[in-house]
Order: sequence, then C-alpha cells, then structure tokens
Amino acid sequence: MNPSSAKERRALIMRQLEQKEEVLVTELSKETGISEVTIRKDLTILQNRNLLVRTRGGAMRKPVENQNEDITIAKKGMFNFREKERIGAEAAKLIKDGDFIMLDSGTTTLEVARHLERFQHLKIITNAMNIATELMMYKRFEVILLGGNLRVNSHSTVGPLAMSVLRNFSAYKLFLGVDSFSLEDGVSTPSMEEALLNQIMIQQADKVIAVFDSSKFDKRSYVHIAEAREIDCIITDHAIPDGVRSKLKQAGIELRVV
Repeated sequence: MNPSSAKERRALIMRQLEQKEEVLVTELSKETGISEVTIRKDLTILQNRNLLVRTRGGAMRKPVENQNEDITIAKKGMFNFREKERIGAEAAKLIKDGDFIMLDSGTTTLEVARHLERFQHLKIITNAMNIATELMMYKRFEVILLGGNLRVNSHSTVGPLAMSVLRNFSAYKLFLGVDSFSLEDGVSTPSMEEALLNQIMIQQADKVIAVFDSSKFDKRSYVHIAEAREIDCIITDHAIPDGVRSKLKQAGIELRVV
C-alpha cells in the first residue's frame, strides 16, 4: 500500500493504533513504501495534535489520563524520551564539580545521571537502583544508595529505613522527579511512600530543582508532596502550557525551558 497523501498516511497510522497499542517506524515504512524520515515526521505531527505518544522507534496509543495510576518506570521511559534527554542535559548545567546532590527516582532524573561526563568529583545520594547503576559506570563519584523497601514499579527504595538514613544528609541540590504539578496544588504523586521520602529530600536540600516534561503541568495526583513555592527551579520542555510561564515568574520560581 502506498498512501497518496500525508492525510492518508496519518489516517492509516491512527487506524493501526486502534487495533494495537504500538506501531513501529520500520514496519510502517515497509508497509507504505514511504521513507522512515517521513514516517517520523508524521508521528511527530500526530503527537503535536495530542493523538499519540512517541516512543523509541515508533509511537503508542495515547493513554487515558489517570494521574493516580502508579505507572512502571519501564513504561514511563517510553514517553517523551527526547524531551527528557534535553531536560537531563540542561539540569546537569546547574551542577558544579565537587557538589553533593540528590537524585530522586524517575526517568527524567535518570537522564540527569546520564549527563555527568564532565565532572570528576561528585557526591550523589539516590533512592533509585537504576540511577545508582548508571552512576557506577563513571567509576569516580561517591554514590550513596538509600536502603529500605524496594518499589518494583519505580526501581526505588522507600519506607522508614530510607527516611531515617536520608535525615543524616544535607545536599546542595535536589533533582526531583515529578508525576504531577500545578501552581495551585503543588507537586503530587500516586505513591504515599514516595511522597514521604520526597518531603524529606526537599527538607534536606539547599535548592530544589524539579525536572519533568510539560505533560505533567496542571495535573494532580492524590498524594501531596510539596507546595509550588517549595520548588526553586523547574526545568521542562518548550510545550509548557500557555500562561504558565508568567505565573511561575510571579511565584518566584526559576524556569528553564529546553
């Protein structure tokens, strides 16, 4: 099949997503006879129209909005991955050699960990097992992994032990992963255990830097972490909703857009 117009190609993509959860660029290219470059452009346009979600190598059916769902980190990693990479790179610019930082669990904070090549001396505390594994590859940082109860969905440690150990440390900067954010309701998450640990992280950090893609704005989960005013800086992507920039400025929150 060789659709004669961009409209037909995009309609074909949407029909396929009605039948299955994910489509791949390589398969669509073979099926339509259209180049992979053109297919990627089609997927980007459909994502900008809020019709699907780009993934590595293709796209997924747009999930039903449910901010209280505790989504696995593997599934989160498939959403908005290019934006998260850019956010991680921008966040690393706020770090200085010799800093003591905290990295919260999450797919965007993982991208911060992946952009630390230029540093020689860092002390890093995290509750995320996958982030600690990433940091090990540098072979030159002091990495403190919190103990506690393992949350399989987030690859993170939580609970009384993690909270007790965390209270013994003070960090220059906290890079906080965010599930939901609004100026009215602040930062929230589906997990009570994650929320309790995040609250201590915020207390123990001199500067709180929230790193999250623009899809998390104007959302609320049922477990409150912090008020918006407790966040010093937000790093997000250019698709930030209209009006939010000026409101963040009025609230005194530094905004960095990638």
